[in-house]
This record gives sequence, structure tokens and C-alpha cells, in this order.
Amino acid sequence: MLQIKRQIMKLYTSSVLGCLSLTGAWVAILAARGYSLAEIGLAETVFHVTSLIWEIPSGVLADLFGRKKMLIVSSVLKMIGNVVMIFSRNLPMVCMSLAFYAASYNFESGSGDALAYDSLREVHEENYYEKYASNQMIIYRLCNGISTLCAGFALFIGYQAAYSADILIGIIRIGALASLYETGACRRGENGGRGVFGAVGREFAVCFTDSLSLLSKKRKAIYYMFANSFVGAVDTLLLFFLQAKLPQAGMPNWPLGASLFMMEMGGILGARVILRFREKPYRKVFAVTACLVLVGVLAEHSGRYLLMTLGGFLAALGDDAIQVRTNALLQEQFPSEQRATLLSIESFTFSMVMIVLSPPAGAAFTWW
Repeated sequence: MLQIKRQIMKLYTSSVLGCLSLTGAWVAILAARGYSLAEIGLAETVFHVTSLIWEIPSGVLADLFGRKKMLIVSSVLKMIGNVVMIFSRNLPMVCMSLAFYAASYNFESGSGDALAYDSLREVHEENYYEKYASNQMIIYRLCNGISTLCAGFALFIGYQAAYSADILIGIIRIGALASLYETGACRRGENGGRGVFGAVGREFAVCFTDSLSLLSKKRKAIYYMFANSFVGAVDTLLLFFLQAKLPQAGMPNWPLGASLFMMEMGGILGARVILRFREKPYRKVFAVTACLVLVGVLAEHSGRYLLMTLGGFLAALGDDAIQVRTNALLQEQFPSEQRATLLSIESFTFSMVMIVLSPPAGAAFTWW
């Protein structure tokens, strides 16, 4: 039991180091460097396109070669992105940096959760996983909020110093990841992680097709993925547009960071509250959380910045509540040797829903 506690604590530590950043408000940093909103939007498009390309392959590689290794790869890719950003002098280099960030996110998503669940499963403590997922969402929201509050400091010390600090954090994180132990639940045992590229390619194809075949038989898992993606996408778009809409509604600049931080805290409450309703049917959880994010959207259209902040808080609450419940339910349905691949498919689903909802959401938020 001592070993599993150390494993979980190391995963928490990795998450803290992975989420804390002086450059979380990268849009503000790029704007301060003189890039237009159109150029920043193009860079963000590069991020999402890269994410779509690498999302599922990164999960397959995690199942083939080990989740710990892919977490380390994720940290290395993020550090490369930081280096490119430090030396960036034009938009193509900025786009290249964001592509590395996207790939870093892909190699991390699913790998950490799969490693945690299989680690708990080895000691028959799977029931703890939902609390673990809740704690991870709290870490994400809290660190993301702190990173947002650091925007002013990052602008003060300069973007090069801020990204250099992120590289130092990345080095420390790799040290924490290196001390994790692999669960042995991956498929790499079938070819020992060795062999020529052809053998690896065949294993890659088999793992991917097996995962799709399994998913086609689990209709509930598909429902969970799309329900969670819908709530998450609406919340994500709402919080994104609120960054621009709150000042337009009359909010002064000085409390803007605190307002955005408060909205992130709604996610912390949602991740904790859902643990009290373990027995509630998923359809009821979806209905309540969907209503919360829709209330957030209505509040955004009120034009009153205090009410808009409350709406963002409620939307984040609903988003993280359903995320924790969905994550726990999916982990129960997925086999260990395909876990990271299938979790990556969930992230891919979210990206697709985001692409579908973004244009009409942008038009609606602009029109209102």
C-alpha cells in the first residue's frame, strides 16, 4: 500500500508541475509582443489541428510502449516548445511552438489517468479512482487559475524569462516522472517494445483497430464521451469568450484576473461535490450539469459582469462534475491494454465537438 500511495502522490506532483506556468495567459503575452488577434487565432488553429492529428496516435503509443515513457515525452515536447518560443521572431516560429505544446498535451492526455487506474487496479483499489480524478481536476483548475494570475508578472519580467522558468519546471517534472513505476498493463509485452518498424506499425494498427472494435460494442461509452464533450465544450467556449466580454460589460481591468480565477474555482467545487452523488444515474448528472452550463451562457448575455462571473462559475462547476463522473465510468469499461488509446479517443471526441460548436458560438457571442 505504501508503494501505491507514493505512486499516486508522484502523479499529483507531476500534474502540479505540468499545470503551473508563468505563461498560462499566452494570448496576453503574444498580444503584448505585438501580434494581432487574427495572428493569435491562426496560431491557435495550428494548435488544434496538431492536437487532432496526434491525439489518438499518442494514446496508441502509450499502450504500446508505456504510459510513463509517454509522460516523459510530453514534458520534453513542452520544453522544446518553450525553447522555440524564446527564440521566436515571427508568426511561423510561434505556430511551431504551439504545435509542440499541442503534441505535448496529446502525449499526456490519457497516459496519466491510465497509469493511475491500472496502478490502483493492481492493489484492488479501483474505487479510489473517482476521488483521484476529482483531485486531478482540482489541481488543474487551481494551477490554471494561479497561472492566469501570473500574467502580469510574466509581462513584467518579459516573455523570454517567463518561458525559461517554465523550462526549469519541466526539468523538475521529468525527475518526478522518472521515479514512477510502470504497471505492466501495456501491450508492449507482445513484441517487447523491440523489432523493426514494420512490427511496430503492425502492433500500432492492431491496437487501434481493436480499440475501435471494442468501442463499437460499448454504446454507453460513446454516449458518455459525447455527453461529457458537449458540456465541456460549452463551458470552455464560455470561459474563453468571457475573457473578452467582461471588460466590454464594464468590468475594470484590475479585478479581471480575480474574476477569471473565481470562475476556475467553480470547477474545484464541481469536482468535489460530484463525489457525494456516486449513486445518481448518469443521465441525471448530465441533465443537471448541462443546465448549469446553459445557465452560464444565459448569464453571459445579461451584460452584467457580476452575474456573468457567477455564470462562468456555475458552468465550470457543471463541467468538472461531469468530467470526474465520466472519467470514472469509462475507466471501468476499458481494458488495461487499450486504456490510453480509448481515453485519447475521448479527447479526440471533445476536439471534434469543439470544432463543430466554435463557429456558431463565436457568432452567437459576438451578436449578443
